[in-house]
Amino acid sequence: MGRICVFCGSSPGRSPAYTEAAVELGQTLVTRGLGLVYGGASVGLMGKLADTVLEAGGEVIGVIPDSLLRYEVTHEGLPDLRVVHSMAERKTLMAELSDGFISLPGGTGTLDEMFEMLTWSQLGDHDKPSGLLDVEGFYSHLIAFLDHAVEERFLRSEHRAMLIVETSANALLDRFESYAAPKLEKWIGRV
Repeated sequence: MGRICVFCGSSPGRSPAYTEAAVELGQTLVTRGLGLVYGGASVGLMGKLADTVLEAGGEVIGVIPDSLLRYEVTHEGLPDLRVVHSMAERKTLMAELSDGFISLPGGTGTLDEMFEMLTWSQLGDHDKPSGLLDVEGFYSHLIAFLDHAVEERFLRSEHRAMLIVETSANALLDRFESYAAPKLEKWIGRV
């Protein structure tokens, strides 16, 4: 792996543990020689993550849609900032630049990005790992929902297993290194 795409909030969230997790993830990426691809903002967990990687001498690529430029949240200190025209174009470019996807705590944008990458993997569009960094149980209800979707036969267990969940950056990246995506088979209607 060369680069990891991280989806996360443009807010720091309520708990200081979220910011601490962003710092830990940034430091871990640099220690492991992995570059960062992220949403290009200077605020919230996004900004803290990027600043941590930059301060440690790591590679950072920001990808931001031009519609967000007017809100003045763009990280001006990035050596590589790519401006695109839409959120769809943003996700496509982030996927092309990355070898795996991690979601820190965030809101609907984070969930949208994470689920799209997971769906693309499920459909065989890529075979890159996707993971949740579950900080202080932030994703526990989402994980329970996905397990419920398996029980109700709307999600196959092997597709649920494609979303790796860990509570530390090192553990998550260790699992990324051994990840092997299940092969796509004719599964529609056979949950």
